[in-house]
Amino acid sequence: MKIQLLSLIALVSLFVACQSGNTDQNTTDTSSLDTNITSSTSQTCYKYAKNGDTAMLTLMTSGNVTSGKLNYKLREKDSNTGIIKGEMRGDTLLADYTFNSEGTESVRQVAFIKKGDQLLEGFGDVEQKNGKMVFKDTPTLTYGQSIVFEKVDCQ
Repeated sequence: MKIQLLSLIALVSLFVACQSGNTDQNTTDTSSLDTNITSSTSQTCYKYAKNGDTAMLTLMTSGNVTSGKLNYKLREKDSNTGIIKGEMRGDTLLADYTFNSEGTESVRQVAFIKKGDQLLEGFGDVEQKNGKMVFKDTPTLTYGQSIVFEKVDCQ
């Protein structure tokens, strides 16, 4: 999340630097632009811990676009570490989860529904499409049957 913000700031700085060679008298005040980027983006963190299983989810939301980091450490299964990027529609987040497990990168669709300070992960039938696993029918997903993330302070 910090990397994305720093990348965006670097990109804006590069753009401004390229524009400084322009002989026009138009200049851009980047300090207000940086403030707008920071103030329009919110960060929220969630954690799941039960019976030795843990998962951490850090979300950055700007408008309807949500991205972040998602890490699973489930007992007796391979851990997954990756990023998500998707869109918030009402109280539901539908996103692509690009992750590494055992040295292999994979992409699968994930879904979460927000209930108060919790995010309930959605599960349902999946199929392979365009190189990733996607839900067959998102309206029929079941939420909160196994993984419920609780809002925590971001560190």
